[in-house]
Amino acid sequence: MSGRFRAECRRIIFQSHRWDEKLFDIVLIIVILISVGLVMLESVPTLESGTRHLLYVAEWVITIFFTLEYILRLYVSDRPARYARSFFGVVDLLAILPTYIDLLIPGAHYLMLLRVLRVLRIFRVLKLAKYIGEANMLMRAMRSSMRKIAVFIFAVINLVLILGSLMYLIEGSENGFTSIPKSVYWAIVTLTTVGYGDISPQTPLGQFVASIIMITGYGIIAVPTAIVTAEMTQPKKLDVESDPICPACGWENHDHDATYCKVCGDKLPEITVEPKVDL
Repeated sequence: MSGRFRAECRRIIFQSHRWDEKLFDIVLIIVILISVGLVMLESVPTLESGTRHLLYVAEWVITIFFTLEYILRLYVSDRPARYARSFFGVVDLLAILPTYIDLLIPGAHYLMLLRVLRVLRIFRVLKLAKYIGEANMLMRAMRSSMRKIAVFIFAVINLVLILGSLMYLIEGSENGFTSIPKSVYWAIVTLTTVGYGDISPQTPLGQFVASIIMITGYGIIAVPTAIVTAEMTQPKKLDVESDPICPACGWENHDHDATYCKVCGDKLPEITVEPKVDL
């Protein structure tokens, strides 16, 4: 009996085909959105004490709901410890811990902001974890281009140091450029096209240099994007056999011949082999 109950719970939690499975996902999404909304409302300073008490009660109801769901996920998982250490397992735990910590440790209410992490659970509910493969491709491209980006950032740092020092000499403290660090701050704000406006050049020469920095900023912003894009579009030299990624929990460290997820037991998609590209 317990085995059948466990199997039914696993089906409802990790699948999304039948009506009860879809209903569970819909209820979970609604509770997550309500929870995030409560966190946002609690930050409003003009709320009355009665309203805050209702929010407090509602938060505890939601926390108990998430606690039961977390325990149930551990129960139906073939490897509970591995699930608890996975990304979504940690997110599930952080979604409920702040409320209990705030009850036990006075002054820990700032940890309640961690409840906003509950919105990450929507990725699993909507089965967006299957797109983790694309995210991994982006991360590989960023790692491959890390050295180029590091050289680029080093060049930009040198540029803002030179431009900041130059503007300090041109404008001086009477126009707000009271030190080289503050002038470097202005150069960074101007080069990145943010433009807070707290400091601005007043002399014609300073305004001319500022114009050159603004125009240069448009080109500089595009450089990291171009570097990463070039790495992403590079053809692969070898056949790459992709590891299967669980569409339910997002776990990706499976064997190539694995059929079911090590964490949640969900059926894995078939692995694909990318064709070899001759260069």
